Amino acid sequence: MSNRPIYKLVDSKGRVLIPKNLREAAKMEYGDIVRLRVEDGSVSVCKVDIIEAGDQSPEAVEAYVRAAFKSMSDSIRLELIGELSGLLQRKEG
Repeated sequence: MSNRPIYKLVDSKGRVLIPKNLREAAKMEYGDIVRLRVEDGSVSVCKVDIIEAGDQSPEAVEAYVRAAFKSMSDSIRLELIGELSGLLQRKEG
């Protein structure tokens, strides 16, 4: 892979598409957690396996739950889906 810079436009919602070749080089897949950090006016993106301890922001909690769900067996995922569905039904009722 070339080290030439790649330029991307930020869309109206603040999103930037990471090109497939870069995602593959970083071994990023759908549902992976990335850490965004600003240093000296530059934004860095780093794939992480676990979020920093103590970060309980809604975004961090969601990322943790998604990563944990991804690592579970199908039987546990189905069990959790059933429990969450039941909680939603009770909340709506």
